[in-house]
Amino acid sequence: MFNIQKAVSRLNFAPKLNEIEITDIKNGIGGFTPKADKPASFAALKETLKKAGYTLASATVVVSGKLERDGTIWSITAATSGQRFFLEGNGVEQSPGAEPNTETEITGDWKTVGEGKNTREVITPLPVKRAQQPPNDGTEKAASITGTELTKLTELVDVISGESLSGSPLPVAPIRTTSPGLTVYRGGAFTPRYIYTRQQLGALRVDRHTLLLGFSYTPTPKLQLEAEIPVTRISVKERSVSADGEGVGNITLSGKYRFFRKVEEWGDRQAAVRFGLELPTGQKGAPGEGRLQAPAFVSGQLSPISGGFSPHADLAYSQAKGRLIFGGNIEGVWRSERDGFRTGHELRINTDLEYIVFPFKYDQPGGEVFAILETSFIRRGTGRVSGAAAPGSRSTEYYLAPGIQYAAHPRFVIEASVQLPVVRDTGPLVLRIERSVLLGIRFLY
Repeated sequence: MFNIQKAVSRLNFAPKLNEIEITDIKNGIGGFTPKADKPASFAALKETLKKAGYTLASATVVVSGKLERDGTIWSITAATSGQRFFLEGNGVEQSPGAEPNTETEITGDWKTVGEGKNTREVITPLPVKRAQQPPNDGTEKAASITGTELTKLTELVDVISGESLSGSPLPVAPIRTTSPGLTVYRGGAFTPRYIYTRQQLGALRVDRHTLLLGFSYTPTPKLQLEAEIPVTRISVKERSVSADGEGVGNITLSGKYRFFRKVEEWGDRQAAVRFGLELPTGQKGAPGEGRLQAPAFVSGQLSPISGGFSPHADLAYSQAKGRLIFGGNIEGVWRSERDGFRTGHELRINTDLEYIVFPFKYDQPGGEVFAILETSFIRRGTGRVSGAAAPGSRSTEYYLAPGIQYAAHPRFVIEASVQLPVVRDTGPLVLRIERSVLLGIRFLY
């Protein structure tokens, strides 16, 4: 929804972004009053929405001004902007009091006809009514676009909705599952998250505090560019030995391409592929090296990285119907060694189930509360140390993660999630996750 508002706000006749309203999510209706001194264009509005990934089905316009007639051709000139709208159909002639040179308010279906210099704005009016005479202080009522109907959209916003005008109330994205949705067209999102993870292996206890900084930008309606920068503080304790350290982990750069989207009445389906590269930029050292009595592969897991240069690829799908949203993704990670260490290659399968708990009456965007249940299946192959395979480093894990999202504003989301282990078939050298807590916000710009 914010994507729609931002796209429309780029028009030279559009008002400020916060003055463009979405008034009915289910039926896809919104409206705005254009600038009084700028001519409005249905074709420009339609093209702007098309570039943002939307199809404008129709628009209703209200214009106040002087009614004119030239032979059989009727028109109305907006009082303030002086823009001329031509009228077609019988709506004017069948209305009582429709006389040339009278101050009138016209409401009707709006379109642009012709091309190039021959374009003109045309209204097929509903019955017209006489307007009151303008006040003596010289102020005039401008034309207003009050019923821009966007019911048959081919693209939605992934706004807390993320991003939904045809009534698909999608969130900006799931919390732990890759979303096929994009953020704001020619805009993006900043997503800082704090993640606390407790790991354990025998007498060894590990506490990780990670600040994950996520950035995204959407240059086209189908492509999104992303970057993640993790900053981690790690504390370890093994019997009488304790240590801690901090550092930046590997930066991941990726691109997501949404190749499928189908909008339905109060629903939406979409799918995307994403390819990323994890760069060997993170700190290699681990706290407590040389003092902990741990095998080399275990010590390697205490650093902020899982290896070196690593390609990522995943496929994501989601669908929404009414208040219920379901999604999932499958991801593969191919890891390379860095300074003789890497964890095993990974296969991840995640699912996301969401339900809009509040508000009970859902007509306008904002204020949504989402109850979320995500699952994660993780299969890691054999890791390597100093160029040799590390026996006992394979693992298969399955987690449940209940969570909650609150859309305080169409551009601002607060979220929290707790990840709990259900199945942990891990080798004797693998740190076992006991629990993981995630707190985050999302800001769309």
